[in-house]
Amino acid sequence: MTLTFAPDTDDAIPLYLVPKDGVDAFRKTLSGRDAGWLDARGFKGNLGQVVSFPGDSGKVALAVVGYGDGKARARKRFGTATARGVLPDGIYRLVTELEGDALDEVALGWLLAGYRFDRYAKNPGPKANMIAPDNVDAARIEAIAAGEHLTRDLINTPANDMGPDELEAAARNLASRFDAEISVTTGDALLEANFPLIHAVGRASPRAPRLIDMRWGADGPNLVLVGKGVCFDTGGLNLKPGASMGLMKKDMGGSATVLGLAHMIMALGLKLQLRVLIPAVENAVDGSAFRPGDVLPSHKGLTVEINNTDAEGRLVLADALAVADAEMPDMIVSMATLTGAARVAVGPDLAPFYATDDMDASAVKAGAKRAADPVWEMPFWTPYEPRIEPGIADLDNAPSGGFAGSITAALFLKRFVTDTDRYLHFDIYGWQPAAAPARPKGGVGQGARALLEALPGMLKL
Repeated sequence: MTLTFAPDTDDAIPLYLVPKDGVDAFRKTLSGRDAGWLDARGFKGNLGQVVSFPGDSGKVALAVVGYGDGKARARKRFGTATARGVLPDGIYRLVTELEGDALDEVALGWLLAGYRFDRYAKNPGPKANMIAPDNVDAARIEAIAAGEHLTRDLINTPANDMGPDELEAAARNLASRFDAEISVTTGDALLEANFPLIHAVGRASPRAPRLIDMRWGADGPNLVLVGKGVCFDTGGLNLKPGASMGLMKKDMGGSATVLGLAHMIMALGLKLQLRVLIPAVENAVDGSAFRPGDVLPSHKGLTVEINNTDAEGRLVLADALAVADAEMPDMIVSMATLTGAARVAVGPDLAPFYATDDMDASAVKAGAKRAADPVWEMPFWTPYEPRIEPGIADLDNAPSGGFAGSITAALFLKRFVTDTDRYLHFDIYGWQPAAAPARPKGGVGQGARALLEALPGMLKL
């Protein structure tokens, strides 16, 4: 399955995009028969409403999809994408006066609506496809859709087929496709290379922990993407209840998202030097598992008291962030399915993010709006820093009290980025709980499109 536009053809079926306030004008362009057909179908231009018109041969001659009004589009982004699953089989040509970001959103939504996860069961996508609309950068939109496809597939794959080995294989496949360099430090070699936190979290699993390190590009500013790769999280000795463990195949959603973003960056040939770091582990339980009360060293030299083995994501990220920080890149971005507190605060749709630079934060928010990839800025609130300082060690991985869980986790990570001025952290969910336009239930990327949109301005590409 590939999410691409159809090749151009003279036989394409016209697909008219009509807003609520444009229905009367569109009706006047139709023949008497077709106008009657439109009326009989009750077409009001509602967002995603579809009517197809039969021709003399019985095949579809033209079709119309409602574009709604501003309020409807604000409440349901990619709303027209539902048309792809409703329209009859065929290749369509979009007819619209839209341009710019609005047209890009319609085109991208069409491609994303074709995604299906079909590795284990037949789950055919819609048979309708569309020629790339005029005045859109089709190659760019297809690259974005392909990156999102990669992210979704990685998250949706269950942990029995997506452990650290398989995550490494996915990274190697991506590196091979774009001639990137990749190295992996695995198992006890992590201790020799001074990555003690990654090793500690993953050592109880028979699937060896590792740090995946991919580099691409020889010119331009330096960008490092760090993605949490906890391929399954039992909670460790602080074992999760069954209901909380059910979705933990998605705990590598941060790594899946940075790999998807890396695909977009490399496919589009952005003029930057990219590094992707993924600490890939399984947080399992056996006699060698790390324990509550342990005090562990880190790559940075800071010590960490373990007060909850289920707060493991920040531990593996800490070592990866420290090695990223040592090279003092122009920007570091971390992405992780890190805290339940973030979900309580903003729900599953919004990706909370933190930024050390106000201009970067503004750029991400503007990019998110243009890319229909919603984010929400959160503060690195320094008055909370004493909460992550336990006294017995430099840092506490799970402060008691329950307040500001996402913020204290972000502050913990920020302690490992001390030499790089520009740092962004995304506390994503990585999962669509119920199907929505262009977003089937299951794994989903968050923040990647917003960042892709913002990067040229932030890094002056």
